[in-house]
Amino acid sequence: MRRTTFRAFVAAAVAVSAAGVTAATAAPAVAQDAAEAHFVVLGPQHGSLGRTEASIRAAGGEVLQSWPQIGVVIATSADAEFASTVRGKPGVAAAGASRNLAELGQAAARAAGAAEQQGMLAKIDAVATTAAKSAPVAGAVTPEPLEANQWGVRAIKSDQANAISGGNREVLVGVLDSGIDAAHPDLAPNVDASKSVGCTNEGVPDTSPAAWAPTTSSHGTHVAGTIAAARNGIGVAGVAPNVRLASVKVVDDDGYIYPEYAICGFVWAAEKGIDVTNNSYFIDPWFLWCKTDPDQSAVIQAVKRAVDYSHRRDVINVAALGNSNWDLTHEITDAGSPNNGTPVERTVGNECMDIPAELPGVVGVSAIGPETRKSYYSNYGLIEADVTAPGGDSRQVAGTPDGNGRILSTIPGGGYGYSQGTSMASPHATGVLALIRSTHRNWPAPLAAASLGLRADRLACPPGVYDPDGTGAWLATCQGGPSGKGFYGFGVVDALDAVTR
Repeated sequence: MRRTTFRAFVAAAVAVSAAGVTAATAAPAVAQDAAEAHFVVLGPQHGSLGRTEASIRAAGGEVLQSWPQIGVVIATSADAEFASTVRGKPGVAAAGASRNLAELGQAAARAAGAAEQQGMLAKIDAVATTAAKSAPVAGAVTPEPLEANQWGVRAIKSDQANAISGGNREVLVGVLDSGIDAAHPDLAPNVDASKSVGCTNEGVPDTSPAAWAPTTSSHGTHVAGTIAAARNGIGVAGVAPNVRLASVKVVDDDGYIYPEYAICGFVWAAEKGIDVTNNSYFIDPWFLWCKTDPDQSAVIQAVKRAVDYSHRRDVINVAALGNSNWDLTHEITDAGSPNNGTPVERTVGNECMDIPAELPGVVGVSAIGPETRKSYYSNYGLIEADVTAPGGDSRQVAGTPDGNGRILSTIPGGGYGYSQGTSMASPHATGVLALIRSTHRNWPAPLAAASLGLRADRLACPPGVYDPDGTGAWLATCQGGPSGKGFYGFGVVDALDAVTR
């Protein structure tokens, strides 16, 4: 098995601990030379990182950011051998390059993997720049003007749930993504600027609005709309339209989510009272990070420390499983990594993992289309798929006025657009968790996370080999029979149960 799964939460939902944590401190970033590479260095998980930082400098590195609360330092060095040099020095438990040393070579090779990386940050087609405002009806949930085309909200019953509850204003959802357009009329009522941050400057938190606003990508704004677009008579409806949103920007202008960005985001969520995070990405530059490689292993450990820290602070983390039609339980041929340089084809097994989705306790979400079957592109796995949710599928027909099988949501500039991907499935599940946390404010994170699976609607495996378009190009085999676990985990998330049970 690749990870300790979300299913462990179900088995031990009542065994919850409240561990103490240390307040955050951070070293200021220093100006970096273009020919320096980035590294994660792991020190002691408790106490000072003084010896760790001294060893980094003694090995010729510079400290960019220290996270003493998790024992992780982000460093740079122009020396390709820096990680192997610093390993084993006083205060150093592990070290590894976070960006595959591509920064030390020619930048021209970056383009080779860019298209592969952008597959997770799904392409969004704008369909409207404005949406008429509709008059609300007293005592009822009035459909939003574009809601008739949101088959996903009906598939998980959030339209019915919202007649009972749209969520609690005390609940805060962190959208770890490419930034949220806080001026969008469907999002402006719910974006909490005081809890938002940018993490793409070397992983150093920056709370200026420009640091967490979208720049080159619509992805984060689209994800945010699915979670919590307001029911205000304008545009679309979110699954939990009354909860607050924090924009935690972890996607840089080139579309990369490097480890230091994600670590910053998880620590921020832990320390700012965020209840649920949505992570519709994989951490670059490796599609799958391998424990057998010392550099990649160090990164896995560093991100895991940040995720574990957020768990101790009562955060639930939800993540997309990816869009390569991979069975994550079995061997995979990865021909796209590293995606910031020249990819090298490799066959990997359970020693390698998609992070953050396969980290312990993270809720991994696969995607279904409007015909309630696996989206052709969705990754899956008997262990890795915890739940499933609407992610869209252009090859399935929606019973909507537009007939579009993809997901409609908000995009920057006050517009709306369609997209598909497990990136779109994850925020549906996140929205349901926001409703669960709203309904049961006294439930700790493990219990709330477990209830997501316990309330899901089972979906059986399709018979035989799944061939969604009949061409053989997207073949997949679902393990689990009537349980559907191989494709769908515990099943389709259920928003109505979230507010009634």
